[in-house]
Amino acid sequence: MIGISSAMQQDAIKDLLNNYDGGDFTYSFKEKQGIKLVFDVTGDAAAAATKAKDLIKAQSWGNVLYFQAAAV
Repeated sequence: MIGISSAMQQDAIKDLLNNYDGGDFTYSFKEKQGIKLVFDVTGDAAAAATKAKDLIKAQSWGNVLYFQAAAV
């Protein structure tokens, strides 16, 4: 499991990760805990959190977004 903490763009983050099809990881939104979005992942959770961070930063809105991505 990984957690993405962000006060903004939560719907965009959920859509981005749920629809990710890179073959190395799959993300499935599980629940929202305050500003934290929790996702079930396949594979190594720490590596999946790093990949999620890279995916978010690659978006036009992601490079100015303050967020944290970590294995839970």
